[in-house]
Amino acid sequence: MSEYIQIGKVVATFNVQGEVIVKHSLGKKTNFKGTEVLFVELIKGKFIPHFLVHAKAKNEEECYVQFEGINSKEAAHKLIGKPIWLTEEAFRKQAGKKSAIALLDYTVIENNTILGKVNEVIEQPHQVLLSITYNNNEAYIPLHEETLIKINHSKKEIHVQLPNGLLDIYA
Repeated sequence: MSEYIQIGKVVATFNVQGEVIVKHSLGKKTNFKGTEVLFVELIKGKFIPHFLVHAKAKNEEECYVQFEGINSKEAAHKLIGKPIWLTEEAFRKQAGKKSAIALLDYTVIENNTILGKVNEVIEQPHQVLLSITYNNNEAYIPLHEETLIKINHSKKEIHVQLPNGLLDIYA
């Protein structure tokens, strides 16, 4: 079974033909070239495949999408607010290499000690939070200029220097 990665959500309808606007966090303009299907979470935990008729980039965070079988503004309206997911394989093709979301599955390391793999990336105005599993607990690692030492994309590693005591709350 494929792993799914949430990339955004449907934020609006666009025209009477049923196009929608998808706001995404892929870190670059996209028209989903090479991707045939997006998964819409119509019911919590249920990823329903929606095949693309076409998609066109609006800006770096949004694109216009026409799904097969969604041919009216009324049908498209039912998708507003619904999360959009990609398979992990499609995500790797679509995500910008420098985008924060591309750090999913990277290993977080401090002082040559592996802290955990990135399970989720949470973008905030002044920093990025990386959710990892540390000592069987969910831990949040702040990623900004004061904590980030380097990112090794070829090894999928994020090297950090965390404030003293930060990880103690997760022990």
